[in-house]
Amino acid sequence: MLVELAVANLGVIEQVTIELPPGLLALTGETGAGKTLLVDAISLLMGGRADPGLVRPGASEATVDGRFEVGDEELVLSRVIPASGRSRAYVNGRPATAGALAELGERLVDLHGQHQHQSLLGVGAQRAALDRFGDVDRSRLDLAKAAVAEIDAALAELGGDPRARAREIDLLRYQVDELDAAGIDDPDEDTRLDAEEDDLANAVSYQEVGAAALETLSGDDGILDRLAGLLHDLDGARPLAEQAARVRGLLAEAGDLADEVRAVADGLESDPERLEEVQSRRHLIKQLTRKYGETLAEVMDEHRELAERLAELEAHDERAASLDAERDA
Repeated sequence: MLVELAVANLGVIEQVTIELPPGLLALTGETGAGKTLLVDAISLLMGGRADPGLVRPGASEATVDGRFEVGDEELVLSRVIPASGRSRAYVNGRPATAGALAELGERLVDLHGQHQHQSLLGVGAQRAALDRFGDVDRSRLDLAKAAVAEIDAALAELGGDPRARAREIDLLRYQVDELDAAGIDDPDEDTRLDAEEDDLANAVSYQEVGAAALETLSGDDGILDRLAGLLHDLDGARPLAEQAARVRGLLAEAGDLADEVRAVADGLESDPERLEEVQSRRHLIKQLTRKYGETLAEVMDEHRELAERLAELEAHDERAASLDAERDA
């Protein structure tokens, strides 16, 4: 029950607070005194439309607060209507939506008037009143309605329009065929191809770099020859035995390095045909990632989802018949 109403800057009302006692209360006054505005204020608390034109001229906003007693508890609903901008709603001081106020208002207040809605005119309210009077258990009916709603949603998602379904199947089949033909099964393929393209495209220059490095390491008077000469000079000099051991280690390390450089350089081959294949594959991957996902992992996920959707649509008639049977039941 509404026990207190506070209104500020609403139409002709600058500021008013009304405490409503139990029982019948009559609001009287001359035309234009603001009686209808008080009803409008209650309507705003019930989630009614907030018209900026209701704000008192010269004021930045209008406010309406209502205190209700609900059993042993109090509930405070508030509405703020700015002269410009969106209205704000509050329940016990916490921000809420106008929809939330409307849901609460249906249980708290019923406005009856020449231009106001009357709940008893609503078919839902009439049915609910009749069910209460007849002590009807609606639980099975509510469960059945919920099940029908789920089936209707499933049928809608399945694609009830044959033409729309045919168009979607054609598009999905094209996309799935394109992804099937691409055969993407490694989310890191693009990284590997990038490295391979670099090796193939620069094979000659990399071979030249390897040959120069090998000449520096093992050519005449190269690093290996110089280290061998240094080791020869140090061997037998007892005070420099530790340094000789380090040079011996450097000589072994340089020999290993030369072997590795030789192996890598020998493995680099100029293969124009393979380079063309790699570049074509990378171009295809770029097209697929532009259409189906930023990464190959996302492309693979999209491929799976599209194939599942296509299979679902192609099995539409069987699935639709099953859902129709469930709905009839």
